[in-house]
Amino acid sequence: MNKQYRDLLEAIESKDAVLCVVGLGYVGLPLAVEMVKQGFKVVGIDLDSRKIDQIYRGESYIHDISSTTLSEVVQTGRFQPTSDYAALRDVDAISICVPTPLSENQDPDTSYIVTVVENIKRYMKKGVLITLESTTYPGTTEELIQRELESLGYVVGEDFFLCFSPERVDPSNTKFNTFNTPKVIGGTTEACLALGVAVYSRYVETVVPVSSPKVAEMSKLLENTFRSVNIAFVNEMAMMCDRMGIDVWEVIDAAKTKPFGFMPFYPGPGIGGHCIPLDPMYLSWKAKGFRFYSQFIELAQSTNDNMPYYVVNKTSKILNEYAKSIKKSNILILGMAYKPDISDLRESPGLEVYELYKDSGAAVEYYDPFATSFKDKAGVTVHSVEYDLEKFKTYDCMVLVTNHSDLDYSAIASLGVPILDTRNAFKEFKLPHVYKLGHSVQHVDEQAEALIVG
Repeated sequence: MNKQYRDLLEAIESKDAVLCVVGLGYVGLPLAVEMVKQGFKVVGIDLDSRKIDQIYRGESYIHDISSTTLSEVVQTGRFQPTSDYAALRDVDAISICVPTPLSENQDPDTSYIVTVVENIKRYMKKGVLITLESTTYPGTTEELIQRELESLGYVVGEDFFLCFSPERVDPSNTKFNTFNTPKVIGGTTEACLALGVAVYSRYVETVVPVSSPKVAEMSKLLENTFRSVNIAFVNEMAMMCDRMGIDVWEVIDAAKTKPFGFMPFYPGPGIGGHCIPLDPMYLSWKAKGFRFYSQFIELAQSTNDNMPYYVVNKTSKILNEYAKSIKKSNILILGMAYKPDISDLRESPGLEVYELYKDSGAAVEYYDPFATSFKDKAGVTVHSVEYDLEKFKTYDCMVLVTNHSDLDYSAIASLGVPILDTRNAFKEFKLPHVYKLGHSVQHVDEQAEALIVG
C-alpha cells in the first residue's frame, strides 16, 4: 500500500485523524456525536446556520440526541460545527450524510450530493477517505464521486479512498443507535474498504464489509423495499378485511403466534419518513435504465400512497353513521409525525390526510405534542391545537394518525366523540364510537342514535 494509505491508517488507529460529517441532520448529528465520544476530533458541516448556532448553544434539534449529551460533546472542544466548506482542507475522512429526496416526477434528486462533491473537489487534500452514507441508487458512489474526482487526475485507492456505507437510523429507537447498529460498508478498492472498516470500527460496534459500493447501496434499498412491499400487502389485507367484516388487527395477532415463517407487519394511514416512501423509487428508477420494470415496487408504492384516501373515505362512512357529512364537519387529527414519539414530519401520511380533509370541505385541526407546526401545501404555517379535552369534545370526529405513547387514550376515548383509529392504539377500549382501520363500519349504534337525537 502507498504512503497515503499508511499515513491515514496510522492516524485512524491512533485517533489523530480529523473526521468530518457533512449534513448534521437525523443521520449526521448522531454520527458526529458518536465520533467525538469515541475520541476523535470532528468537523461538522451544515449550510443551515441555525443548526450550527444551536449546536454551539448545546440545544439539540434531534430527538435521539439529548441537549445534555450535545453540550458535553461540544465542551470537549473536539467538535467544530461550521457552515464553511473550506474546513475540508484540514480533514482526513469525510462522511456525507445529506438528504436525497425525490423530484416532483419521482426521480432521484442527487443535487445535495453534487454540491458536496463540488466542494470536495475544491478543497480536498490527497489521501482523504470519502464515505457516502446518503441513501441512493446503485452506482451513485462511482458515478457522482469517483468519476468527478478522477476527472481531476486523482486515482481512487491511491490519491483518495472511497466507500459507501448506508445509514440505518431509526428515530426514537431506544434499543439501537449509531454505535450498536451493524454498519454495512463497501469500498471501491481493497485499500478503500480496509480504511473504511478501520475508521468505522472505531465508533461502530459491528462493521459488515461487502465487495463493492454497489452491493452496499443495493443492500439499503433491499431493506426498505422489503418493508414497503410488506406494509403494502398488509394495507391491502386491511382493506380486504374491512370489506369482509373481519378485524385485521386480530388476524395479525393470531398469525404472529406462529414461531416460524411469519413476520408481523401492521397497516396504517400511509408510510412516512425519509426511507420507505423514497428508497424503493430510487431502485425502481435505476432498474428502468436496465429495461427492468419492478411490478412489486410500483404496486406497493401505489397501495401505500392510496392509504390516506382510504382513511378519508372511512371517515366519511363514520360521519354518515351520525347523519353527518364530511363537508363542514370539525375533524381533529391526533398525531402528525410519521412515527410515535418524535417530531419528524418527513413524508408523514398525516400531511396528506390533512390536505384531503381540507379538499373535502372539512374544518380540520391537529394535535401533536412533538410536531407543533408544519407548512401546508399553500405554504401556510399550521399550528397544533393545545391539549384540551373540553375542546376535543366539540369535534365531530377524531382521527388517530400517530400513536404517541403519552396520549391519554382512556381520557380521549371517554369523551364519546367518534374516533377513527388507524394504529390500533385504542385496542383496549371496546366502545361503539371507536372505529378501526381494517375493520368495517356496519351499523348505526345506540350511542350514535342518541347523538343524532340530541
